[in-house]
Amino acid sequence: MSGEGSPTLSVDGRGLSITIVAGRWHEVITEGLLAGARRVLDAAGAEVAIVRVPGSFELPVVAKAALESGADAVVALGVIIRGGTPHFEYVSAAATDGLTRVALDTGKPVGFGLLTLDDEQQGLDRAGLEGSREDKGAEAAEAAIATAVTLRALRR
Repeated sequence: MSGEGSPTLSVDGRGLSITIVAGRWHEVITEGLLAGARRVLDAAGAEVAIVRVPGSFELPVVAKAALESGADAVVALGVIIRGGTPHFEYVSAAATDGLTRVALDTGKPVGFGLLTLDDEQQGLDRAGLEGSREDKGAEAAEAAIATAVTLRALRR
């Protein structure tokens, strides 16, 4: 599994405002990601808002709006499963590149919880559900909050 060797992050997020932006496709997987992210952010004491978008393509523009509206960080959650056309590559690249650009343009962290998968089982294995081997929603939230804390310290 790709999660081997991942760091354990435990951060105090009190005073931080974090927005989770989550797509609606592949509901079971997305809801697992959302639950994992919410659990981490609640445990850290961050203020959390949740915004739902139609799909992964819409994640960057809404993430940017959330950050420009005062959020300290965004956790972007989405699921894209490969099909039989090039659509997968276009949407995956656009969403990934867009989220990177949002982070760099705003100077604020975007926790990357966008799963790009070959099949549904890969998503179920990573969604933090009962029987999952990984919790990518939790990992994305941990990364976003840890980076927000680091940036806050650097800017003081």
